[in-house]
Amino acid sequence: MTEVNERREFAVDIETADAVLYGDVQLPEGARGIVLFAHGSGSSRHSPRNRYVADQLAQGGMGTLLFDLLTSSEENRDRFDASLRFDIGLLTERLVAATRWLGTQPWAANLAVGYFGASTGAAAALAASVDCRDLVRAVVSRGGRPDLAGEALPRVTSPTLLIVGSRDSVVIDLNEQARRLLHRCESRLEIVPGATHLFEEPGTLEQVAALALAWFQRWL
Repeated sequence: MTEVNERREFAVDIETADAVLYGDVQLPEGARGIVLFAHGSGSSRHSPRNRYVADQLAQGGMGTLLFDLLTSSEENRDRFDASLRFDIGLLTERLVAATRWLGTQPWAANLAVGYFGASTGAAAALAASVDCRDLVRAVVSRGGRPDLAGEALPRVTSPTLLIVGSRDSVVIDLNEQARRLLHRCESRLEIVPGATHLFEEPGTLEQVAALALAWFQRWL
């Protein structure tokens, strides 16, 4: 990966129709694209795995935006009853709103947009890419549930990379089924050897970051 020394980092408040979402931006000097992260079940912008991937993308010259898809009160509710983490419609609406908000920010002018989705966030990323097809150039899913995007899958046009661990057999099957429905975009399924669902094994998350960076550098 290419090392980038100059990097702006700042916090943002993303105003949507029904909430204010908090996010963190990394913007390397000369970045031509920015990747929005859609976190997975029971997670937030503080997810150590997503933050690691974001840092690797930033070192490779990509801008990144990690933000909370849920408000603090919604996160508290979800921790109690897990009622929102599988609400793909809500997560998609929030990601679409953040994408449209990004288009109003002077610092993001002329930046191509990509999505990185994990777990249920991958379904939201694919569904949002349909609503924002004029903006979203590429999607990457890590251990995702793209099958939960449902009827949106045949309408996805953004090039999509699906990354799954070789020891995550159920999710591999779900990704293979979802990929067969991606009729309108270039897609690829990458299986990381020895990795389980959370890519906790040594070296596996590094492989995810390298695959994601190469995909975004190609399409953004």
